[in-house]
Amino acid sequence: MPLNTVLIVGGGPAGLEAARGVAELGKRALLVEAREELGGTPFASSYATLTPDLRDTEEAMQDLLNDVRQNPLVDLRLGTRIVNSMGEQGNFEVTLRNADGTQVVEKVGAVIVATGFKHFDPGRETQMYGYYEYDDVITLVDAEKMMKQGKIVRPSTGEPPEKVAFIQCVGSRDRQIGNQYCSKVCCGIASKQSIEIKRMLPKAKVFIFYIDMRMYGFWEDQIYWKAQEEYKVNYVRGIVTEVIKKGDKLLVKGEDTTMGRPMEVLMDMVILSVGMEPSNGTIEMSKTFSIPLEEHGFLATQNAPLDTVSTKVPGIFVAGAAAGPKDLEDSISMGGAAAMKAVALLNKLQRVTA
Repeated sequence: MPLNTVLIVGGGPAGLEAARGVAELGKRALLVEAREELGGTPFASSYATLTPDLRDTEEAMQDLLNDVRQNPLVDLRLGTRIVNSMGEQGNFEVTLRNADGTQVVEKVGAVIVATGFKHFDPGRETQMYGYYEYDDVITLVDAEKMMKQGKIVRPSTGEPPEKVAFIQCVGSRDRQIGNQYCSKVCCGIASKQSIEIKRMLPKAKVFIFYIDMRMYGFWEDQIYWKAQEEYKVNYVRGIVTEVIKKGDKLLVKGEDTTMGRPMEVLMDMVILSVGMEPSNGTIEMSKTFSIPLEEHGFLATQNAPLDTVSTKVPGIFVAGAAAGPKDLEDSISMGGAAAMKAVALLNKLQRVTA
């Protein structure tokens, strides 16, 4: 029956928590994931550890994954997409298509969209940082994959770098490309990765070039000061304008805004701290369920900030980075809140129709 089922779109942290919450509250959770595995971006992008506690990603998420996989009230559909939706709260008819093209219509009472985000493509910055030109210019995601393999090396030589630079706000806080927002987690992730690099390569010098550091809550103490004081990471307030090749090194050019003077430094490797953008799945679900987008392209919520999960379509909720830049704690919290509101709605509708 529709009033006994909540559809959750997306099997990342927010969607997993939403599915677990719905099932624990006694409703059927129909969890649909386009990929062939659960875990979302942390798994798909091979995150080695989670920010800020540097705990192994697979280990940290295992309990959540087990709770979802083992609960009989969770109906899991991998390799499946939502291609159509009709109806209204309490009685949605959604069409699911699996990898072989087979379609099936499911009736659900409420929907939770947890389609996450995508990482910014630094090639859109007109190659001022040389991401597609120079092998030794990589992103946070590329670095995370290296850490997953247990080593940090220069892609061009396979040798450990002696000097590494992080460049912050790549694809965030940039009006020229249209991303007029902070992606919230990049400063913390760069600081976390700088600690991991120093643990792997104690003799390496690590620099973080930033407009201003945005650490909030406990991250200030957990990773920012730890990176500086325990691991001697160098934070440089400045604006990087260009990265070019010079011999077998990378020349980072810009302005040291603290000293008010031009800056040129040679690095072995440059890591671009890329921000968040709405995922393709988020845009697709906006069209499928007629959910309005807010001005930055993410799913708009109703009555924010007092309600972070209700969209402007009755019966449809959002969790995690589908609603804007979020960290893992935000995403898990929103998943739980969306589950609670969805189940509360179905219970209310059941009482009305009883």
